[in-house]
Amino acid sequence: MFQGVFTAIVTPFNKGKLDEKALREFIEWQIQEGIHGLVPCGTTGESATLTEEEWSRVIEITVDQARARVPVIVGAGSNSTDVAIKKHKKAYKLGVSASLQVTPYYNKPTQEGLYQHFKAVAGSEEKLPVILYNVPGRTSVNMFPETVARLSKISNILGLKEACGNIDQVKRIRSLVPKDFAMLSGEDAQNFAIYNEGGVGSISVASNVMPAKVAEVWDAFAAGDKEKAKFVQEELLPLNKVLFIETSPAPAKTSLSMMGRMKDELRLPLVGLLHENRKKLEEILKSYCLI
Repeated sequence: MFQGVFTAIVTPFNKGKLDEKALREFIEWQIQEGIHGLVPCGTTGESATLTEEEWSRVIEITVDQARARVPVIVGAGSNSTDVAIKKHKKAYKLGVSASLQVTPYYNKPTQEGLYQHFKAVAGSEEKLPVILYNVPGRTSVNMFPETVARLSKISNILGLKEACGNIDQVKRIRSLVPKDFAMLSGEDAQNFAIYNEGGVGSISVASNVMPAKVAEVWDAFAAGDKEKAKFVQEELLPLNKVLFIETSPAPAKTSLSMMGRMKDELRLPLVGLLHENRKKLEEILKSYCLI
């Protein structure tokens, strides 16, 4: 189930409110473009500034629009274990395929604290699979391979989104976890490299903008055509770079606005791109014939 490219979808806003129409149309476009799965309410979906009601509504719309054509993994993490448990349970009731649980941020837990946190969340609703999420650049804590290995023994912890940026760490994790433990890339620039080290897909920012092309890297790799997969990965290099020219998801949202798919609207404390970066983004999008 957890294989291929999952788009960490942006959350469209219009005049400060959730733009439900744009969200439905965006999800449908993603599926028609051949994406393998959807991840609403993650970092790219501005989960930190969604109300509890908005969080639930985004999930409801995503599950309804997807109509079981692709799996839906929902961002349901928190730096409060009690809140993460509450969101994990709610996600199960909303009918998602799995919950994505980020390492607690700001409070900087130890490795034992990480283990106990994820064990408690997973155990609160064992019918819902958990995908762990390690992103030290956002959370200021790195989950070690040995901790991932311990957690992989819990029956409903089925995978990891790894965004540490360290291929050696990815290799170490792969050597310690079961073969059926889903390793997913959390760094678009490293998708091919992580696939080559036993990864089975990615949770992607770039696929917001070019879903078919990002999916093509995995499709080619899974079909045994590593040469094609590497070639397409290299074609995506300028896009992968420019989408992080400022804090994500600002560049992705601006791209989608230029492409006519939603408003270029972020919630504070995120703001729109600087003029010079907007021009750079526009040039890259034109080079891909996206605008």
